[in-house]
Amino acid sequence: MSTKTSTVRRTSDHFEPDANLDPQAQRRLRGHLEQIDYIAYVSNREVVVGTLNKIDGKAFQHLGVAAAQARVRWVTAALAAAESGQPLSRAQVDQLTDLRRSYEEISDVYEATRRLVERGYLAYEGH
Repeated sequence: MSTKTSTVRRTSDHFEPDANLDPQAQRRLRGHLEQIDYIAYVSNREVVVGTLNKIDGKAFQHLGVAAAQARVRWVTAALAAAESGQPLSRAQVDQLTDLRRSYEEISDVYEATRRLVERGYLAYEGH
């Protein structure tokens, strides 16, 4: 049986002080959390720049085309399978699952790459 896997992207939580902490302890904790966030930022930037350095519009275009092609393969297969009006076979379901996962994976890569640029980890060079 195929299982759906997906990447869950968490939004950043805002600092919510513990009601039992005094204001000085809250400020100290907030400062620690800001240091942790900065350390994570610098670490991500060093790794990404050391590996990818920069990206251009052509690379995003290639990712976009790959995602569109994967989506079309998935939808085309689903339409063909549904054409008979019969319930889908296990093989058809497995094929659709694999095609959907391919589409979701390349779409997730596109979004992750975009986030790298948005967060300043990866330099973007326009056309």
